Amino acid sequence: MATRGIFETDRFVTSEAVEIDLPAASLPMRMASGAIDLAVVVIVLLFAFWVSPWSLVGEDMALVQAMVIALLVGSLVAVPVASETLSQGRTLGKLIFGLRTVRDDTGPIGFRHALIRGLTTWFEVWLTGGGLALLIAASNEKAKRLGDFLAGTYVVRERVRLELPPPPEMPAELAPWAISTDIGVIPDGLAVAVRQFLSRRHELTPPSRAATGSSLFADLMPYVSPPPPVQAHPEAVMSAVMAERRRRDMIKLERDDRLRARVLGPDPLSR
Repeated sequence: MATRGIFETDRFVTSEAVEIDLPAASLPMRMASGAIDLAVVVIVLLFAFWVSPWSLVGEDMALVQAMVIALLVGSLVAVPVASETLSQGRTLGKLIFGLRTVRDDTGPIGFRHALIRGLTTWFEVWLTGGGLALLIAASNEKAKRLGDFLAGTYVVRERVRLELPPPPEMPAELAPWAISTDIGVIPDGLAVAVRQFLSRRHELTPPSRAATGSSLFADLMPYVSPPPPVQAHPEAVMSAVMAERRRRDMIKLERDDRLRARVLGPDPLSR
């Protein structure tokens, strides 16, 4: 089965129609949660204008403009970005409707993803009255807006019974090779496809399993250096690569959490 070219989509279907896909939030749910988030931002902005020390700037128009810009950026960008970063993809609206922003490979988002989404919101929501965001979200099946495409994210429903496949296990014989291997930036679609194949391979017929595994193995190897041992089975190699990739991601997330806690203090949402 040919797999090149299908990874631009958010799902992977084997030759036996085995498909796994995280449930994306519908456009009406995103609009409802977004309306709550916009209301929160407006309230924060009005409160910030109310409590700001305008008497200190007097009639100096340059200072007034600087304070207005600071309040706008802080309320319209900093607040949503901080909320999504600290809660790993949640805002008040998403929390109410049981939604969360995740990466295209279903992993948790970080500051970079939240910042791109926040900066894009300034243009596609505030400057266009939400029209651009609505138009783009209505044109794709996962209701992704421009910020999602640029950040590589989408919004999923958390309050859905969903059995996620177990993480790939590290084959003991390939652990030394995997730990010392240089793993490049694997495309999200390819990573999801490999992970799904490893979790569902026992459900496939031998010919389909061999064909799909060989094709995915060939797609994955350009992102791995040095190549695996010659005698290693392709499925074991793919499992080792994905397990090591997950281990490195977890280390990075833990490091980011410690840095964020040291800079911003304890997360109030974790109490």
